[in-house]
Amino acid sequence: MIDRRLLVHFDWIIFFLVISLSIIGIINIYSSTLMDNNSSLYEKQLIWLVIGLGSMSIITFINYIHLERLAYPIYGLSITLLVATFLFGRTTAGATRWLDIGIVSFQPSEFAKIAIIIILSKYFSTARIPAKGLSIKDLILPSILILIPFIFIAKQPDMGTAIIVFFIFASMVIFAKVRIKTLIGIAAVSLPLVPLGWHFLKGYQKARLTSFWDPTLDPLGTGYHILQSKIAIGSGGFLGNGFTHGTQGQLRFLPEHHTDFIFSVLSEEWGFAGSFITLTLYFILILWGLNIAQNAKDRLGTFLAFGVSSMLLWHISINIGMVTGILPVVGVPLPFISYGGSFLLTAMIGAGILANVSMRRFIF
Repeated sequence: MIDRRLLVHFDWIIFFLVISLSIIGIINIYSSTLMDNNSSLYEKQLIWLVIGLGSMSIITFINYIHLERLAYPIYGLSITLLVATFLFGRTTAGATRWLDIGIVSFQPSEFAKIAIIIILSKYFSTARIPAKGLSIKDLILPSILILIPFIFIAKQPDMGTAIIVFFIFASMVIFAKVRIKTLIGIAAVSLPLVPLGWHFLKGYQKARLTSFWDPTLDPLGTGYHILQSKIAIGSGGFLGNGFTHGTQGQLRFLPEHHTDFIFSVLSEEWGFAGSFITLTLYFILILWGLNIAQNAKDRLGTFLAFGVSSMLLWHISINIGMVTGILPVVGVPLPFISYGGSFLLTAMIGAGILANVSMRRFIF
């Protein structure tokens, strides 16, 4: 039985923002794939949207306290799926990220983000955090919990998702309060390891980072994505070229135009005005998520809402920075808009957690 008080306090703001952004995504996926062989991708995304809304509804109305009780089983399932992907996953374009289960394929790395948010929320909400903040000793267990999925995701390789996982962890640690000495110590140990990490990158990953500084050095190779994305964004002007009238996306000059670079298609066809409206919706979503975290009725709700908000914020920031040339191309999709069932479902579940925490702050 659903508590009627939940319906009274239903978070319509989250629902409106998610639906609005998802519709923008469907429209732009349709437009960007209109002249492709995969012109039916928008229909698949629409199916995933329906599944996502169903999942969001379930998560919304199940008391989030159960997430704390199931935190370790959810985390264990996530690691199991990542291991299964490593052993039996499907390899596409040199990356083993997909796990096939019958007629359904999905990316376990996407669901790992939610599992990480839940497990960290459980830890930080129940841990005794000293007044001075967390020490190195206090961070050992959560660091191990994050390191395991991080390694499996990085080995796929999927550096974009691995980076998001790290940023979620770092954001929640800082939010929980950590000692300045601890941060300085971590930085002192981590910075010298950066050159060592360079040797573990794949060749194309190194090329993407080096081309970031000057894409014109290899305009037809590693710098191609960034240059074409900038052309698409710049050609949109204030009002854009019109729906389905973009050249870079329609003529397939822009790679990954329905996934990682879909914001470039949006900017080309809808211009500054359309981009501004979309970014405003994102801005409201993040601010509302942080407001939910601030006003949650308990620490668990606070950390869950903050964790989801940080996940969405880092996805938005890195994707927009990536397509505009401010950040290197690392393969991070745009929430609710980029094509991809696994990520859309993950974002929907995250939105359901936000709505869940928001509604239950009125129920004691």
